[in-house]
Amino acid sequence: MKKALIVWGGWHGHEPKEVAGTFENALSEMGFSVEVSDTLDAFLDAEKLQSLDLIVPVWTMGTITKEQLKPVMSAVAGGVGLAGCHGGMCDAFRQSTDWQFMTGGQWVAHPGNDGVEYTVNIIAGSSEIVAGIEDFKVKSEQYYLHVDPAVKVLATTRFPTVDGPHVPNGEVDMPVLWTKYWGKGRVFYNSLGHHNDVIAAEPALTLMKRGFAWAAAGKEIARKEAAAR
Repeated sequence: MKKALIVWGGWHGHEPKEVAGTFENALSEMGFSVEVSDTLDAFLDAEKLQSLDLIVPVWTMGTITKEQLKPVMSAVAGGVGLAGCHGGMCDAFRQSTDWQFMTGGQWVAHPGNDGVEYTVNIIAGSSEIVAGIEDFKVKSEQYYLHVDPAVKVLATTRFPTVDGPHVPNGEVDMPVLWTKYWGKGRVFYNSLGHHNDVIAAEPALTLMKRGFAWAAAGKEIARKEAAAR
């Protein structure tokens, strides 16, 4: 049985406890053994992290120590998957450039704030994660992120949707879903999820489930590669 760790906390406006509950239910339905923690000290046990298949951060605007961060980065580099959504993963630790390097991006703005209606444009054929899913509309925060050029983009959204100082730059397609690698580990991110009802709705939840499965599969691949040496 695959093992997952969900760590939630930080800014309560993103409903981290509720999102963690949604993810716990989803992962349990997928056959994972799931542990849920509300402290970043859950990251201190390096040996335990290495035994996992998946780490799911649900923590916005916090501070992570070097002692807490190093075991996570080492576990992911060794093959443990990392997957999350919205500010819970890519606005987790604003002062940690190492975290941002590993996850692939950092939130910087959401023009219009909550309640903006926008379209998520799926890049057909980009990944099994988005297979069979059509473009869909969302009414929520539209995330503007600074993004690692190494990520593989699976879906985008068009800016500008609302007025602001970014408008004179013209239209840009901002990544909404992406995958990347960190060492042997697989990383998946979904910028949706300002509140639990957004990420618990379809097709956002299906995208998360597929992202979890894709990220967690990297551990077994890393094991097989090591055994073949």
